[in-house]
Amino acid sequence: MDSNLPNAAVLRMEGTNNDSEAFRSLRESGLNPKYVHLHEIETKKIDLEDFQVLFIPGGFSAGDYVRAGVIFAIRLKTAAGSKINKMVEDGKPILGTCNGFQVLSEMGLTSSRRESRDIALDVNESGKFECRTVLIKYTGKNKIFDGKISVDTIYEIPVAHKEGRIRFLNERVKSEVIGDNRTLFRYVDPEGALSGYPWNPNGSPENIAGISGEYENVLGLMPHPERIAYEYQLSSGARRMKKVPIGKLFFQAISEYARKL
Repeated sequence: MDSNLPNAAVLRMEGTNNDSEAFRSLRESGLNPKYVHLHEIETKKIDLEDFQVLFIPGGFSAGDYVRAGVIFAIRLKTAAGSKINKMVEDGKPILGTCNGFQVLSEMGLTSSRRESRDIALDVNESGKFECRTVLIKYTGKNKIFDGKISVDTIYEIPVAHKEGRIRFLNERVKSEVIGDNRTLFRYVDPEGALSGYPWNPNGSPENIAGISGEYENVLGLMPHPERIAYEYQLSSGARRMKKVPIGKLFFQAISEYARKL
């Protein structure tokens, strides 16, 4: 690894995918990514203390048996829970997209308080695996992304999940998350309004697509910014309008933040 760049761990286990897209996006944003298999953490061949960024990609870890992300989450928390907590407290970005969000949720890292899990991801209201492009806007307040991602722009982004509907323990938790501006991304229609299905692919309340945890440097996102980091991945309409891909902005913001740690 290039010691002059912040190191980013791209976690893997049986069933994960999107790791190559995440690796490339992290690398081209100016970070130094490394594939890290969960077994390497369990056997202490790799120490997460050596990394400034932790990225958990999408996929179907452990076949999504029991429920999505739970086996990965239990093994990761058992092997490196204290190390990850220290990364969180040190302000290092901990990121999970799709299955990675499910893993973070199962570990309690996207909850209001890490000691009590108050957010879960349930089966989409449609009951179907939703795999297509949707639209989102940046709607929260976050030290990593503020000023880096426009609040007035509608961005294209892919989704590919069956268990992506955010469920809050109760209304108090939901109000707290919204009131604290932790709802970083929301699904919108082409006019930028919060609309129902198909614009909201899973039925998450308030069209929430991504949230931060108790600490702003923890982010769970159901859509896939790593799959839309280059202009050629945009629709022809977005290319004609010379829009910047949300994935490019997303990973650049993470890189800039990590360089200041």
